Amino acid sequence: MKKKISKNIKTVIFDLGGVLFDIDYKYTQEAFQQLGSTTDFQAVYSQQKQAGIFDEFEKGNISPAQFREGLRQWLPPHVTDKQIDNAWNALLIGFPPDKVELLSKLKQKYNLYLLSNTNEIHLPEVLKMIDNAHTPGQLGKLFNKEYYSCRMNLRKPEKLIYERVIMENNLDPSSTIFIDDLIQNIEGAQVLGLQTLHCTADVSLKEYFEE
Repeated sequence: MKKKISKNIKTVIFDLGGVLFDIDYKYTQEAFQQLGSTTDFQAVYSQQKQAGIFDEFEKGNISPAQFREGLRQWLPPHVTDKQIDNAWNALLIGFPPDKVELLSKLKQKYNLYLLSNTNEIHLPEVLKMIDNAHTPGQLGKLFNKEYYSCRMNLRKPEKLIYERVIMENNLDPSSTIFIDDLIQNIEGAQVLGLQTLHCTADVSLKEYFEE
């Protein structure tokens, strides 16, 4: 039996990468190996876990320049800033048209929010890719408000990041569903009483929201 959204839901909080925007970590892992990484990049950066420098960058605690310098501990000295950025952005695939269509329909019925763990190198590139593939400012038209970890100095699954979204928008957790592809983020949201959907490969968002 297919899952269906509860009829009492009034608000949906979406993750971005891995739920709406397609990503694939292996492309970034492979790109850094091709640059001559002196470490197994999959061991320090993957969907399941990441080294502290990535957490700090997602929380906006270090700048893009500081992040690049931190990555250089694993790279040959000749690698340029642009090569690092290109490798770092390699995992970004795109925002499928069917997701834009789905969000446009859902906005007619629900309050929609975006809550993403991201950083100040990925985020500008993601927004540019969405604007180029769709229309300028497309993302902002789909959501009541967007929240990005690097501009909040918080990241999922920290309790405070969910509390801030709930409090700023006066949301009732019992009628709000949070959708994410990482189980640790789902579990973090559940602590606050939010309804949740773990968006795995076998979950069809379109089917989930169908009447």
